[in-house]
This record gives sequence, C-alpha cells and structure tokens, in this order.
Amino acid sequence: MVAVAAVSIMLGSAWAQDRPPADAQPLSSIVRSLEQQGFGPFIEIEFDDGVWEIDVFKDGRKRKLDVDPRSGKILRDRADG
Repeated sequence: MVAVAAVSIMLGSAWAQDRPPADAQPLSSIVRSLEQQGFGPFIEIEFDDGVWEIDVFKDGRKRKLDVDPRSGKILRDRADG
C-alpha cells in the first residue's frame, strides 16, 4: 500500500510540472516581451519540467529558450545549429 501511495505522489508531482503554476504570467505576455527583445518568428512553445521551452528565431538563427513562467525571464538561451 505504501508503494502505491508513493507512486501516486510521484505521478501527481510529474503531472503538476506539465502545467504552468497558478501564479504564472499569461503566455501571451511572455511572447510579447520576447518579441520586444527581437525574438520571432516562434516555431514551437511547450511547457515542460517547470519552464516554457520555446523554439524561436533571433537575428536569423534558431534559438532554444527556457523561460521562467512566473517572471518571464530567460533562464537558458541556446543556439540551435
């Protein structure tokens, strides 16, 4: 019984990470802020592991961003190719 409860708790935690927190900024606000910083067009946006994972172009180069859902701050910016 304890193992079943532990699995339920772990699955619940994993499920919670697939959705932005209740106090997250609206995605439209985050996208607007990124556009103001020169990002665009956007290719793909998904929420995973507690962050927005965004594939987007900037200065003609594809970028992969991890963005904090609460602050809208870019946590990680990687060039893709």
